[in-house]
Amino acid sequence: MSTRTPAPTHRPHVLARLRLGTQFDIAIIGGGATGLGVALDAATRGFKVVLIESHDFAKGTSSRATKLVHGGVRYLAQGNISLVREALHERTTLLHNAPHLAQPLAFVTPSYSWWEAPFYGIGLTMYDVLAGKAGLGRTEFLSTTKTLSLLPTARPDGLKGGVKYWDGQFNDARMALAIGRTAVEHGALLVNYCEATDLSYTNGKVSGVQCRDTVGGETFQISAACVINATGVWVDALREKDGAANIHDGRKPTKPLVAPSQGVHLVVEREFLGSDTALMVPKTADGRVLFAVPWLGKVILGTTDTPRQDLAREPLPFREEVDFILNESARYLRRAPTRADVKSVWVGLRPLVKPQDDDGDNTKGLSREHTVLVSRSNLVTVTGGKWTTYRAMAEDVLDACAERALIESRPKGATKQLPLVGGDVDTATVHPLSDAPGLHSYGSEAAMVEELPGADVELAPGLTEAMVRFAARFEYAVTVEDMLARRSRLLFLDARLAATLAPRVGAILQEETGIDPALAAFEGLAQHYLDLPG
Repeated sequence: MSTRTPAPTHRPHVLARLRLGTQFDIAIIGGGATGLGVALDAATRGFKVVLIESHDFAKGTSSRATKLVHGGVRYLAQGNISLVREALHERTTLLHNAPHLAQPLAFVTPSYSWWEAPFYGIGLTMYDVLAGKAGLGRTEFLSTTKTLSLLPTARPDGLKGGVKYWDGQFNDARMALAIGRTAVEHGALLVNYCEATDLSYTNGKVSGVQCRDTVGGETFQISAACVINATGVWVDALREKDGAANIHDGRKPTKPLVAPSQGVHLVVEREFLGSDTALMVPKTADGRVLFAVPWLGKVILGTTDTPRQDLAREPLPFREEVDFILNESARYLRRAPTRADVKSVWVGLRPLVKPQDDDGDNTKGLSREHTVLVSRSNLVTVTGGKWTTYRAMAEDVLDACAERALIESRPKGATKQLPLVGGDVDTATVHPLSDAPGLHSYGSEAAMVEELPGADVELAPGLTEAMVRFAARFEYAVTVEDMLARRSRLLFLDARLAATLAPRVGAILQEETGIDPALAAFEGLAQHYLDLPG
């Protein structure tokens, strides 16, 4: 049981703090993994920090990962050794600081050609070498029999064996929330549903943010010595605003930094994999990577890497992407999932950083390394990177801020061994992330959830009324989507069931917050997660 007392997130109280007119050291725009990571790092160094997010925390890319905490096998194949080495070491830190949300996961790469096992085995052994003491387990060459014991639903015809290796997996949206709530423990102010409408300037330098509460409509002026643009695939919109405000300086128009890439994921029942071991195909027929990952009682199939020019909040999958995932799954699984078997489909946009002379039409070759830029007016922009390296990215961002004298230089490293909210738990009691969600998903906060009204009223397996109340009181939940997409992950696991529960969840949220929980909008969204193109 945790000795930490959760900070209340009653919205009127949160907005009252924003109304005080505090002079902040750092204002962060964007409440995904990157922005929340910067908020936590800065708060642990004693800076006065505010973070605003136009929608909900982790609403965008940060809740739509393939749920892997990994060094990146494909980046090893691209020869990006530095990114892989850093990510492997950050992987260990993440698993240590939130063991209820991030854990080791065994993967098996089945081999159907004589050369595949030695070829991939050598590469994965290099993965072990780069990990060093941060390794999670040794790479093993497997016989056909052993491969089928670990992947009982793999197609046996022509199977020559396989390679087993270790990486990590996590619950991304709840991880983002844990990072943000830990930042609040250290004094940061976080506000969701608060949109940055403009930047403020003093003598040509950014000195704050104008923002609007999208729930109640109130506007606020935030003053800060340093403003950080951490809006993921949407960073260019704010960069263009900053560039337009300073165009009289003779600057060239701001060139886009991000080439968005779309990743589609399909969720099917656990029986299609029948194992707590993940399947990984390093190179499909068209050169892509295919995963079948056990997660929260289901199996995630993915993913794709498709260039996109638009930046929709809820991007749609393309028919060819769904066909690719289902067709390739059929090549490796004994029982091929069909469109009728898909419980939910969801799409994430990756903020891949492109060279300034690149039009971003081929995103498979673009970098997942992050970029930190400081404009002439001192707007700090960070984008790119990957979930696994969020903590190292935050350190790099604050280094850049200090180098420009926007903040004072203070010692870093406090976040390296800092258990996140819920993370101070006996690891012997932790459930594997392949298990269906439940009270155990709250880590050391489980007992606090049980103390709330409705702890014995189950809305669906693994979801109680008390969990909805906890989300409203301590986890910033405002809408039905907040609860069923990111506090619970039900929308991502079973969109039809999520739609069925929405009215009851909405009623509890409205009782707790007094705010319209946007039930109709969620019911439309749930249908969106059920619809497959073609």
